[in-house]
Amino acid sequence: MDSDLVLTQKSGGVMTITLNRPDVLNSFNGPMADALLGALEDAADDDLVRAVLITGAGRAFCAGQDLAAVLPVEGQPMPDLGDVVQRQYNPIVRAIRLLEKPIVCAVNGVAAGAGANIAFACDITLASEDASFIQSFAKIGLIPDSGGTYLLPRLIGLQRAAALTMLGDKLDSARAKEWGLIYDVVPGAMLAQVSLEMAARLAAMPTRGLGLTKRGFNEGLSHDLAAHLAFEEELQREAGQTADYAEGVRAFMEKRKPIFKGQ
Repeated sequence: MDSDLVLTQKSGGVMTITLNRPDVLNSFNGPMADALLGALEDAADDDLVRAVLITGAGRAFCAGQDLAAVLPVEGQPMPDLGDVVQRQYNPIVRAIRLLEKPIVCAVNGVAAGAGANIAFACDITLASEDASFIQSFAKIGLIPDSGGTYLLPRLIGLQRAAALTMLGDKLDSARAKEWGLIYDVVPGAMLAQVSLEMAARLAAMPTRGLGLTKRGFNEGLSHDLAAHLAFEEELQREAGQTADYAEGVRAFMEKRKPIFKGQ
């Protein structure tokens, strides 16, 4: 699925999704949100897609919501931002977390507001050396959406999450890595190549096993230990029935590199 606002390309088991409103730092309006969600749904439905790479066009990853699209107008009812979150951002974050295929995010510049939280929701996030992250919501009297109040305390603890969101200070990519918000920092000139290589590596791995791992992480955010151990048991039972598991064991016994088919 391609549109002017979100570009997609499929090659070698990887679907690359590029946010494409560079003139406004890839900030979201309704049509771009719809296009991103459609691309994620396409990735879920296409068995040939075994990993996803999300990045931004131009000098930014995503500046969050395009405020021009939700501007309060004097004499008219205030825009319903809860409706915007319900229609645009909640479906995207759910689609990212529920897609049982690995998602790499390549943050090539600023990631602000919803753009930052969408990056943090991905499975493995890389950022260029000059990328930055900012929870810009407090600067206009809003709360962190797109999973921000859910993910941030779990990723970095309550104190750091509170400071990051309430003060609205910019976080550089090195500090984001140090805090555990992203996986790694890459020189800007190498980001596209390194992130694509990582996505391709993941696409060649046992897709169903990776997807079940992701399902386990998702459920683990709400289970107690006893319930989660039982859930892991069920996931392992399912993983143990896959063709990739059989291939992995054969390859190990035969001392060769496995050839996984994602089945």
